[in-house]
Amino acid sequence: MAEHNELGKIGEQMAVDYLQKDGYTILDTNWTYLKAEIDIIAQKENTLAIVEVKTRSSLDFGLPQDFVKPKKIQLLVKAVDEYVISKNLDLDVRFDIIAIHKEGKSFVIEHLIDAFYHF
Repeated sequence: MAEHNELGKIGEQMAVDYLQKDGYTILDTNWTYLKAEIDIIAQKENTLAIVEVKTRSSLDFGLPQDFVKPKKIQLLVKAVDEYVISKNLDLDVRFDIIAIHKEGKSFVIEHLIDAFYHF
């Protein structure tokens, strides 16, 4: 497996652990619909958090959250619509980003709540 893929898997597990410690219930990970993949679908109280995880080994090329592009947002919106309908959910939906980057031998995790809006 390529090194960046391995880093991505590590980041996603760190994000799951982080969310669980913050009181979220993880409903699904790596849920796919057509060409879209939702990294983490979590619930806290009456809110469904759609979480995109971005992990980088350094900040040399920009912040991790800067790599969530409009096309990805469009795909996420389509996928979450399908998820909510197929599971017959009646929850508020929010789009978050968990940005992770390596700093020395450890990682910095930033949870951006309501990171973007769908229109």
